[in-house]
Formats: sequence, structure tokens, C-alpha cells
Amino acid sequence: MTDTAPSPATLQGETFQGETLRLAGLRQPASIQVDRWGIPHLRAENEHDLFLVQGFNAARDRLWQIDLWRKRGLGLLAADFGPGYLAQDRAARLFLYRGDMQAEFDAYAPDARAICEAFVAGINAYVALVEAEPARLPAEFRALGTRPARWAAEDVVRIRSHSLTRNAMSEVLRAIILSRADLATDLLRKNLEPMTEPVRAEGLDLSALGTEVLAQFKLATAGVTFSAARLAAPLEEWRRWGSVTDLGEVVQGAEMEGSNNWAIHGSRTESGRPILASDPHRAHAAPSLRYIVHLDSPGFNAIGAGEPAVPGISIGHNGTAAFALTIHGADQEDVYVYETAEEDADSYRYGDGFEPMRRITERFAVKGHEDQELVLRFTRHGPVIARDGAARRAVAIRSVWAMPGAAPYLGSLSAMRARSLEEFRQALRRWGTPSVNKVYADVTGTIAWTPAGYAPQRPNWDGLLPVPGDGRYEWSGLLDPAEHPWRIDPPAGFVHSANEQNLPPDWPHAEKTYGYEWNDGARATRIAEALTRGPLLTLADSTALQTDVESLPARRLCALLLALPRGAAPEFWAAQTLLEEWDHRLEADSAAAALFEVFLSKHLKPRLLALLVPEATLRPLLVPQDMESLLRVVEQPDARFGADPVAGRDALLAECLLAAFRDCVERMGLCPTEWNWGRLHHGYFAHALQGLSPETAAMDVGPFPLGGSAQTPMHTGYRPSDFRCNHGASVRLVMDVGAWDNSLCINAPGQSGDPASPHYADLAPHWARGAYVPLLYSREAVAAMEMQRITLLPEDAS
Repeated sequence: MTDTAPSPATLQGETFQGETLRLAGLRQPASIQVDRWGIPHLRAENEHDLFLVQGFNAARDRLWQIDLWRKRGLGLLAADFGPGYLAQDRAARLFLYRGDMQAEFDAYAPDARAICEAFVAGINAYVALVEAEPARLPAEFRALGTRPARWAAEDVVRIRSHSLTRNAMSEVLRAIILSRADLATDLLRKNLEPMTEPVRAEGLDLSALGTEVLAQFKLATAGVTFSAARLAAPLEEWRRWGSVTDLGEVVQGAEMEGSNNWAIHGSRTESGRPILASDPHRAHAAPSLRYIVHLDSPGFNAIGAGEPAVPGISIGHNGTAAFALTIHGADQEDVYVYETAEEDADSYRYGDGFEPMRRITERFAVKGHEDQELVLRFTRHGPVIARDGAARRAVAIRSVWAMPGAAPYLGSLSAMRARSLEEFRQALRRWGTPSVNKVYADVTGTIAWTPAGYAPQRPNWDGLLPVPGDGRYEWSGLLDPAEHPWRIDPPAGFVHSANEQNLPPDWPHAEKTYGYEWNDGARATRIAEALTRGPLLTLADSTALQTDVESLPARRLCALLLALPRGAAPEFWAAQTLLEEWDHRLEADSAAAALFEVFLSKHLKPRLLALLVPEATLRPLLVPQDMESLLRVVEQPDARFGADPVAGRDALLAECLLAAFRDCVERMGLCPTEWNWGRLHHGYFAHALQGLSPETAAMDVGPFPLGGSAQTPMHTGYRPSDFRCNHGASVRLVMDVGAWDNSLCINAPGQSGDPASPHYADLAPHWARGAYVPLLYSREAVAAMEMQRITLLPEDAS
């Protein structure tokens, strides 16, 4: 669905804003043109100025967000917010990049350092403007009595802990489950593809590990939360705030974050041109994680989305080639367990002896208190996240984060400038994290898919369980990017990905390792199904697919539910009748969709865990449950359902369906015609400061009735407690390759992070109803829709 662009006459009735500013460091005049949807189009006469203006503009629209991102990542929160943030600061600093900075910048592009220096100069220029004109200071700073800080170029690349790497948490959870149950139980939590028996390291007692060893890692990778109690925490209680993240929420977030993308060959489109579509799925928040920006200078002209604290774009096009990404399942983390020396807990066994941990004493500024000094410890593999002196045990994480080139999305500085498939292929050799599926399409008609990112090679284990850190389990290097698989112009006429296991059928997993943990294939299968059938495809087909709510799990489960004998209870008959007439689409106005999702989330999932996992204390570790494993269990029932597995399975399904119908009556009333999924399932963009005061509560955006689920192409993953959609696509792009002004996009809740801006929440209603706005590229199209212009002059211009 696409919003109709207003005519020039309509635009003339709206208020046009303009201003002129002088900018330190700018070499030639430049401009920021903001269209009616809040998308900024940046024009500069050279690339230095372009990235300086990008940093300035990012601060103009997202100053609070990027300032908090920097302080969280560098471990600087306590200086602004007090002792309640000291534990999080310490955890964050464990995962900072501490290697050679020139090697780090060189990993991304030959001019990466210059780009980052220009970018932060632009941020700092806006900070200086705010200091000179305090009325520009965003409301969040005023609410908390803080001020934005200045940046260094190194700040952009040193922060790693927001990258979507894997699978340290899963390793520890698997160790706990396998020490108390079996692999079948763990598969309820996370399916393995290809199926394999996890390698258990000789001499390591898995039962010695508990979820507490993950506390530092959870805290390092968590977002920033605010509460009156945390802001007022006394210094002596700083350690208490080392557990502000709920493991279940962290695990759910890791499972929900993903993306869809596809590229359609011109032979399959109505226009004869390729179409490339992308909708990354991340946690919903106000402001949006991503930001759409147009970068235009001589020799480089690109538009698309990226993270506002990072220069360039990671999804979009450059006038010749379009590109997009989704998360790929490469395993980039390992958990190491060490035996420490009896007389020295800071030494650990390695080889035939013991070697000392590297100790770094860091100084932390704390609001209202003297600076605090805390010790960070590192083994040869990585940061120490847990120590138990009495048990003579320490735990550390090895991650690609420690390697040059692993700053998330910075590989885009090369990839976004590629103007041919060969240039794109060479640029992806520089991609480190996160591991991604890249899709590509260009004006010559070529389309392609490949995975990109660091893929550690483990010669004697599979990375699915913790291993001893004594030297027996070491990486042998990274998979050479030249060996990554490619699909180029395939006979099917499209390439796609949705976080599923998508390596070639004959891929030698043990010899060229990526990983064994992937998202279930429901979205990917539905996307392929939609792109395969029917006539030639259009942009409208791609926008419809990005907002498609057909549920393949519903299709499979309803086949079982409708085969059940009619029950005696009238509610059971009514439930089956409702599902008989349903097309398995989780539309917001569908009563059957509401019944099905209540059945699945509130009844079938917990009942299955109660039946299949006798030890109740293990069940919380298995949520949100792997969908493919759940479907396999009910479609292929075994002895765990009783002497007659099919009868036991059918009885459980019938009980759950009846209970779900009665649950819906309680929630929505006696008459199913009054039910709908959108009454329960709602989109909501919460601000980090929600609940602190009436002023900050107004910064939330929503609720909006929504369809879909985590298993539909329109990913709208929700928390089971109240069905609030907290993960999914905030930004969506559909690009007409070669006729770029036809391209479409949406970014919810809005482009701006400033609650006072008209573009803070203006796109949320469009997003909620599946609508799009133009992604304008040509100067003529932008000029017709321009609503604001900021003219930028060098500071010393006459």
C-alpha cells in the first residue's frame, strides 16, 4: 500500500522552513533538504563535507539517541546517571575493541579513518550549536539534567556490543539443559540445522555452569533502562544493578531479531527491471533504530538506511546497484571455561602450565561521587565474564569482536560504493559483523546472494557447547571469503533470505563451518512461495509481501486441529468452525487469527513444555520455544505423548483449543464476531525514558492494532504476556532498480528522534496500516517535495 504523494499545490499550502548555518570544518557550501516525510537529502561538493554533513544531520535529528549509544557502548553512563549504571559501564568496557586502531580503520576502507573523522566533526559541530543555542537541546537531556558529549573518530568503531553476533548465550543454556535432560529437550529451545549431536568437551562438567555466568555478557549487550530507583541508587549498591536484564527478554530478543530481503530478476518483473526489497527486524523503540538518509556528492550518490551513529548506509542503492542484508547464522562466539590456579585466581591453566590473566584497571566517572577504579580481566581468548574462586573456575568469551574489522556495519563503507557485482564481491571481503545474507541487484540486470562476515573455523568441535580454555579447542582461522557460496541470476528468477538455513544442499558444514543455529523457515518458505507463483511481479507485489500475514505454522497446525473429532463441548465445535473458514492469515481484524495465536502462545506452548519437560525449573530456559521443533513434535508424536502417541497428541490439542476458545471469551466477549487479533496484538514504540514523568511518558508512540506474528513475512513478534509487538520491521525499502524515483520506504515511528519534531511519529500510522512513502532520489523529485532546507556554509565564508 502506497500513500499518494501530494501535488505541488498541496505542498504550497504547507509551511516551508529554511535556515542558514555556518559549520566549523566545512570546506565548501552544502545543504540539507528535508522532504515531507522527514527524509534528509544531503548535498556536498566533496566526500569530506558529505560525511561531515551526515554527522551534523544525525545529531540534528537523533542527538539523544546517538549520545546514549556512545555512552552505553564506551561505558560512560555512570558519569551522567549515577552509581546505578556503574556495573553496566564495567560490562561494556569488557567488550570494547582494544587492538591496533590503524588496522581497525584500514579493515573497512582505505579512507575509513577520514570518513569517521569527518562524521564525528559534524556531530561535534552540532553539539557546539546546541551549546550556543540551548533551545535546540532535545527534551531528554533537559529531563535528566545531562548534556551531549563530543566524539572522537575511534568512538565510532571501538564499540562492538550492539552487534548481532551469536551464540554464547545459547551455549550456556544448552550446557545447563544437557546436564539435566537430553538433546530432545534442548531442541524444544533451539533447533539445529543440519541436525547434529553437540560435541561435549572431555573433562568439562557442564552441570557446573548456571545462568549466572551470563550476567556480565547480558549487561554488556543490553540497552539502557531508566527508573527512579536506578537513577537514585547509592554507590554502595552498584553491584546490585548488574542484573537489570531479564534472561528471558534477552533470549526472546535474540530469537526475534532478523530480517527479510529479496532481489527479483527483470525476467520476472512487469517492468523488466530488477526489484530489491529489504525489511530488517529489530526491537521496536522510539526513536527507530534505523535512519533513512540521502548522501549526494560528486562521484557518490546513495540513499538508504543505516544506524544513525554510523557513517554511510547499509541498505539502499547508489544509483547503479542496490543492496540489502539480513542476519546469517555464522557462529561468531565461543564460551571458554578455565581451571584457575589454587593460589592465584588470576592465573588459568593453558597447555602444560598456568598463565596470568591480563588485568586492566579502568577509571569510571560516577555522578555525585569520586571516580571509581575497577579491574577488568582478560584471558588470551577474551574478557572474563565470571569467576568462582572456591570452585577454581573462570569463564570468558571469545568473539570476533576482538578482531580488526568487526565494528557492526562499518563494512558498508566499501560495499555501498560498489558499482558492479565484482566490486561488490571484493567489498564484502571487508565485512566482519554482523554475519549477514547480502542480496544485490544492479542496472545491468544482475541479481545475487551471498553470506558475508567473519566465520570462525573450529577443527575439533562444533561451537554448540562451552569448551575448556586450556588450548585443546582453538580456532584455526576464518573461512576465506573466496569460499563463501554465491547465487547469481538463478533460474528461479529471484534470490531471498529470512534468517533461515540457506546454504547449498551439498555444503560441507563440518569442513567449512558457519553454524547450526538458524531461525525457523516459515518466513523464508512463504516468501519463496509468493515470489514463485503468479504473473510478472511489481513493486506492489513486494510491498504486499513485506506486509504479508499468512502463517505457515497456522496452516500446518490447523490441519491437525480440523482433523480432530468434534467434541461434546459447544465451544469446541465453535472453535473448529471458526478455523474451518479461515485462510491462515493473521489479519488484525480476524477472529480466527486471535483464536489461533491465543491457542498457540497461551495454551499449546506451555502445555507442551509441561508434558515434555518434567523438570519445571528447566522450562523457563526453553522459551520462547523453537517453532520448527514444536511443529515437528506435534506432527510426529512419540512415546512422550503416551502409549498411543497420536491419541495423546490429539487429546492435548483438543484440550488446548477448547481452553483457547474460553480464554478468548474472557478476553473479548461471548460473540466471536466481536473478536479480532488487533484487539490483543498491538504495535508500540516505547521510549527509553517511559514512565519517569508525564513529560517522558508522552514520548511513547502507540498502540496500533496489528496483524502478523514472528512467523509471517510481516514480522510482528510479540511478548506472550500481553501480545505487545516488540520486535519486527521498523524500516522497509522496496527499490525499482534503474527507475529509482519509483522506490518506496517507511521508517516507524518517524525519521526524527526529537519528540518536538513533526517527524517524530508521523510515519507510525502509515506503518501500522502497511503503507509506504516515496524514496526519492533525483534532484527534481526531491525539490518537488522539499519542506525544509538548511544551507550550510564554511565557518570562514564571507
